[in-house]
Amino acid sequence: MTTPDYEIRPLIVPTSLDAPDAKDFIAMVGVRNEIYREISANDDEAATPAQLLPHFQEDPDNDKHSWIVLVDDEVAGRVIVDIPAEEGSQVAFWTVELLERVQGRGIGSDLLELVEETARRAGRTVLESWAEHPEPAQGVSVTRLPAPTGFGTIPQDRPARYYLRHGHTLEQVDRKSILDLDASLATTRELLADAESHSAGYRVEQWLLPIPAQYRESFAWAKSRMSTDAPTAGLEVDEEKWDLDRLDRHEARYLDAGQTVLITAAVHEATGDVVAFNELCSGADPTATTQQMDTLVLREHRGHRLGQLIKCAGILRWREIAPESRRIITWNAEENRPMLSINEAIGFVPTAYIGAWKKVLA
Repeated sequence: MTTPDYEIRPLIVPTSLDAPDAKDFIAMVGVRNEIYREISANDDEAATPAQLLPHFQEDPDNDKHSWIVLVDDEVAGRVIVDIPAEEGSQVAFWTVELLERVQGRGIGSDLLELVEETARRAGRTVLESWAEHPEPAQGVSVTRLPAPTGFGTIPQDRPARYYLRHGHTLEQVDRKSILDLDASLATTRELLADAESHSAGYRVEQWLLPIPAQYRESFAWAKSRMSTDAPTAGLEVDEEKWDLDRLDRHEARYLDAGQTVLITAAVHEATGDVVAFNELCSGADPTATTQQMDTLVLREHRGHRLGQLIKCAGILRWREIAPESRRIITWNAEENRPMLSINEAIGFVPTAYIGAWKKVLA
C-alpha cells in the first residue's frame, strides 16, 4: 500500500538475524525502541532484535500480522494485528506506532483502516488496544478522561483523541510502576517475613525456565487463569487454554531470545499444585530494567498474603541472579487494589498510565 507521503509493506520475519531478509525486522525494532523512548523519555522497555524475533515467528496460539511504515524510504512506524486462536474468539488486538516526526499527517487514520480490514477478514468484531498516556508537564492543565471502572484517569492527549475520533471507548486504566531495587531491599525482606508468617500451608518454589516437570501441569493451569482471574473491566477477554504444548512454546520464545526468566511460585502443600506465581524477566543487557510480567494468585487461594510472598521472594532472588539490574517495571489495573497495595508497600512508584481501548466493529 503506497501514497505520495508514505508506504506500508508487510514485515518480513526472518528465520535468523543473519538472513539476507533481516534488514526490515532489525530496522523495525530500532524504530520501536525510538518510539518508546519518545513516549517515556527512557529505555525501560527497549529490546534487541534477537530478543523480539522469537515472538514474531509463526505461532499456533496467535496469528500475528505485521507491517512497517516507511516515510522517505526509511522505517518510521509499525502496525501489528494479533488474532488469538481461542475457539469462538471475537477479538483482535492491535498496535499502531509512529515516530513523532511523521505524526499529524493522517497516516495513523489510514493505518487503522488496515487494522479493521484485517480484523474483519479474520471474522473478528472487537478491536482492543493499549497506549501509554504520559502525564503533562507540571503546571500544564489538561482535560482528563476517567475509566468507567471508577479507578484511574488519563490525560486527553493526542493518542486519546485518536482513539475517540475513531470510535473507541476507554475501558480500563493501568498503572505503570517502577521499583528502585537498591532502595527497596530492606523493606522487601521485612515484608517477606510478614508474608511467611501468614501463609501456613504454602511453600515458595523458584526456578529459571524451563519449569520443572512436577510443576508444569499446575503451572499451565495457573497461566490459563490469568485470563479469568485478573481484572478486565469492560474488555472482551477470551478464556485461554494452556496445555503442556502451549507452555513449551511459551518457554521456547524466551529461551530462544536468550532471556532469563525467574518464576517464583506458591505451592499448596496439601496438593503440590502451583496456586500463585510471579515472573521476572531480563533484557539482553544485564544492566537493563527488569520486567515483571504475570503475577496471579488463584481466587480460591487468596487471603494468605501469597501475592506479597511471591513478589518479595522473587525480588530478593532476582537481586542474586541479576545484580546489575537496578530497576523493575510492572503494570497493574488501577482497580487491582490488592496488587497495587503490595507494590506500594515494597516501594514501586507510579510513572505513567496506560489506557485500554475497545471498539466494536459495525
